[in-house]
Amino acid sequence: MHNTLKNTVEKYIQNNSSLTVAVSGGVDSVTLSVFLSNKINCYRLNVAHAISSAVPREATKRVKSLAKKYNWNLHILNAGELQDPKYISNPINRCYYCKTNLYSSISKTIPGQIFSGANLDDLKDFRPGLEAAKNSSVIHPFIEAKMDKKAVRKLAMKLGLSTISGLPSSPCLSSRIQTGINITSDLLKKIDEVEIKIRNIIPNSDVRCRWLKKGVVIEFNEPNIDKLENIYKSQIISFTGKTFELSKEFISIKKYKKGSAFIGKKEGVTNG
Repeated sequence: MHNTLKNTVEKYIQNNSSLTVAVSGGVDSVTLSVFLSNKINCYRLNVAHAISSAVPREATKRVKSLAKKYNWNLHILNAGELQDPKYISNPINRCYYCKTNLYSSISKTIPGQIFSGANLDDLKDFRPGLEAAKNSSVIHPFIEAKMDKKAVRKLAMKLGLSTISGLPSSPCLSSRIQTGINITSDLLKKIDEVEIKIRNIIPNSDVRCRWLKKGVVIEFNEPNIDKLENIYKSQIISFTGKTFELSKEFISIKKYKKGSAFIGKKEGVTNG
């Protein structure tokens, strides 16, 4: 599997004088970047990381730390998605506009081929961003090497990225906002603040702070909410209420449900 991945990336390296990995800070793009750093000793790797209120601060901190460790040529970009009215309106294909802005910004800043960390499992899900990647001729080495999320995590472990390999999947903060509700920088910052506070009092928790029309829902994948002590629940509801200036009846704690802020039909989505 790993030889297949190496052969895949070497094929593109031979035909491109410059290579850039779009790195979000998650397990997929980070693992791909470290793999390239360790296995392809041809030049200093370009890594592009977009910063905005939609990107968790912890992800940016992680990318900057890894860039120093692996001597990446790090490019910090503002993709400008929060100035795009189509993105701000938060349609069901919001990710298309996000990735379109991202890849356009990378292309304008760094010449050459763009790689992404998308894996086989992404093809089974609703991923409008893949259409934007196609339009920008972005390459997905993990997909070409037939690697799913499990295989990527296994590769991360082999590369010595034990902490990274266990990172929970975490889409951008805009995914926490219910479809159709306008995205604002202030709202995103509050969502990030709440999630950071929760991880501070419950280390290694896999949590989402959802902003829905009916109020705020804090969703836990880990730990199991049935095992969550009442004192933690009270603290979470209290500081969430203060952060969003909401009374406690508009705040609830539930079990994680993938895509619970996503509302709408996937069929017939246009990318225009």
